Parts: sequence; structure tokens; C-alpha cells
Amino acid sequence: MKKVLITCMALVTLGTADGYTQADRILDMQKMAQAMQDIQSGFFYNNLDIVTAGANDLKNTIIKVGPTTAEQNTKDVYEKWMNDNSAMTGRTQKRIQRYAKDIVEHFKAGDAQYALNIYNRVTAECMKCHTSLRKW
Repeated sequence: MKKVLITCMALVTLGTADGYTQADRILDMQKMAQAMQDIQSGFFYNNLDIVTAGANDLKNTIIKVGPTTAEQNTKDVYEKWMNDNSAMTGRTQKRIQRYAKDIVEHFKAGDAQYALNIYNRVTAECMKCHTSLRKW
């Protein structure tokens, strides 16, 4: 019985050991896009709960984004150099997390105009990453 249980656990572990894939990244990008839409909807409906939920989704998703396992394990030195923007990714993650927190704080305090300005900064961070890393 123990052997069967250990075998099942090993198979489940190996099945989920793919690491961070391109499909995971696409899913995270979709989640962040939805979070940004939620924040914007919260602004339009003057609803703190919607803004807070969107900001929390954004904060929780941005920390997952990074290079895929395939990008990290590539043997091509040039490709690895081109894909290694971990410093930029880290700075972007920290800024977006801080901005998401600030959006909620300022919107809660009644300063919707400043919260909207911070929302625009988040959008600028997104575009900076996409133009730099994704070559848009």
C-alpha cells in the first residue's frame, strides 16, 4: 500500500514539475489584464471593493511572472543573454505591487484622481516591459 501511495505521489510531483511555461505566462498576463479592467470598472462605478479586488489580483499575479523554464535552461548564450532581464522584471514587479497598494489607499481616502494617475503608471510599467522584452 505504501509503495502505491509513494508511486502516485511521485507521478503527481513529476507531472507538475514543468516549471513556469509560456502557457503559464500567457495565463498570468490574462489575469493581470482582467485585474486592470476590474480596477478601471471600480473607478467608473466608484466601488472600493472592485478596485481592491482588482489590485489584489494584480499584486498576487505579478509576482509569478518571469522567464520560463525553457528560457532559463537554454544552451544558446546569446538567447540566454537576450532573455535574461531578471533585474528589470524584479523592478517592474516591485513597482506594480507598490502602485496597486497605492491605488487602493488613495481611492479609499477619496482621492480618485490621484488613484487614476497611479493606474496610468501601472499601464506605463506594462508597456515598458512589453516594448523592451516583447519587442512591441
